[in-house]
Amino acid sequence: MKSLINTNLYYSNYDFNLYFGDNQEILPRFESNSVDLIFADPPYFLSNGGITCKAGKVVSVDKANWDKSKGFEKDLEFTQRWLSQSKRILKDNGSIWVSGTLHNIYKVGYSLQKLGFKILNEIIWYKSNAPPNISCRYFTHSHETLLWARKSPYVPHKYNYDLMKSWSSKSDKINFKDKQMRSVWQIPLTPSWEKEAGKHPTQKPIELLKRVILSSSNKGDLVLDPFNGSGTTGLVAKKYNRKYIGIDTEKEYLDLTLKRIGG
Repeated sequence: MKSLINTNLYYSNYDFNLYFGDNQEILPRFESNSVDLIFADPPYFLSNGGITCKAGKVVSVDKANWDKSKGFEKDLEFTQRWLSQSKRILKDNGSIWVSGTLHNIYKVGYSLQKLGFKILNEIIWYKSNAPPNISCRYFTHSHETLLWARKSPYVPHKYNYDLMKSWSSKSDKINFKDKQMRSVWQIPLTPSWEKEAGKHPTQKPIELLKRVILSSSNKGDLVLDPFNGSGTTGLVAKKYNRKYIGIDTEKEYLDLTLKRIGG
């Protein structure tokens, strides 16, 4: 980006920048057609007073006020606002990944199509070690959905096909297997060692972001996460030589990000 406004800039070090504030106020300041890839882990709106099981104990599903639903219409309006700005700042060949569950992913999919994105894939992140359903009234929730879409229906997107075809999820090494990567990704929940610098209630595993970033961007590309959280997107982007911009409303989590990258 050529001329980012310094207002709300929390940390800047060459190609790694963090912004403190509401992305709906910050995103409009960014240049159009300037970002190669966006990964977004927005509020799922599932903090509804329910309970779940964690480490053998009954705990609340509530994350924070930012995860509470404001009703269907307001949740949908919120989703469309940040996605509209995301589309504006994406390059013509850029793409976006958005994660979610049944609580928000249908609003995301509807909004992507309404705004003219072309949905490329629906990825199922299967959590092999998901917690049990303690109410015994539903099937056990053991996956999240990621929607991958490109900005333009007509301009080709980036996809590192050969790398994904030869991927090994067990390590950084590449095992050359003659198989295409499929749309169901079996990745365990975020391991405890990835939370040693601090915890975030919706922290995504490094393995998940490795697949997202390495599949759909190249070295030197600019990656944006409008819901920075614990900074996993930035951590992976930095490791694999991508530029990064993260935005978050909580200084606590921006500081956590800096701890994780050694900033």
